[in-house]
Amino acid sequence: MSSFTTSDGIQLSYYIDDSTRPWRKPDTLLLLHAAMGSAKRYFAWVPRLSGHYRVLRMDMRGHGASELPAPDKPLNMERLVQDVVELLDHANCQQAHIAGNSAGGYIGQNLALTHPDRVKSLMLFSSTPGLRQSQWGEWLKRVAEIGLRNFLAENIRDRLPVDQLEPEHIEWFLDEADKLDVDFGGRFVTLMTQLDWTERLHEIRCPTLIARPGLANIGSGDQYEEMHRRIPDSQLITYEGLPHHLTDAAPERCVDDVLAFLRWRFGAA
Repeated sequence: MSSFTTSDGIQLSYYIDDSTRPWRKPDTLLLLHAAMGSAKRYFAWVPRLSGHYRVLRMDMRGHGASELPAPDKPLNMERLVQDVVELLDHANCQQAHIAGNSAGGYIGQNLALTHPDRVKSLMLFSSTPGLRQSQWGEWLKRVAEIGLRNFLAENIRDRLPVDQLEPEHIEWFLDEADKLDVDFGGRFVTLMTQLDWTERLHEIRCPTLIARPGLANIGSGDQYEEMHRRIPDSQLITYEGLPHHLTDAAPERCVDDVLAFLRWRFGAA
């Protein structure tokens, strides 16, 4: 793990994994995690991907090992996108493939809209154009009543296929999420519920993979079809029977789909 300081003075942590042949110059693949997550959530992705790509992972501000911004620090999509731009600059990467789960994909979409020259492709897992169609207002009340970990445990089946994962994996997921500062987490997710860039999706011009959860119960499942219709160069696939956090629930399949998509659009890495 390494870190750098953003232009507004926040220290962000990141990881680089690259086991490609030393004489080659591999493309960079940036993995962006969901809200209430961290770069560690991609632990099962890295071993296979790093043999083909320079894999870059970042803990978003306020998440994982990255610094928690002060309450008076502005929090908006522009700043979250700028964090990624500054990471790419710091990592000496002009252009990257971006894979993001949920909020990580929201930031990836906005990066593609505002800095199209920095995004070579997008791979979006359970990531709609914002989270307006959610129950977050009611969820916040419940989090205040019982705490974040208990709230997530209460609705864990909306997030993970509990019967298909080791119990220890579920506990680890909950423990990691519970490290998030609740006030910051509330600000972060509330921001996402206030945004909707559906009308700008046609501006995303890079090859885009849209992975839809078959059990879409966070946000609206109808939005994935709309994304596919509006993004000119997009492919839509469905993970039947799986809830929101596809990247945790089916990491092997996700990696298969990422590699197949990139191989199809850009040739073998």
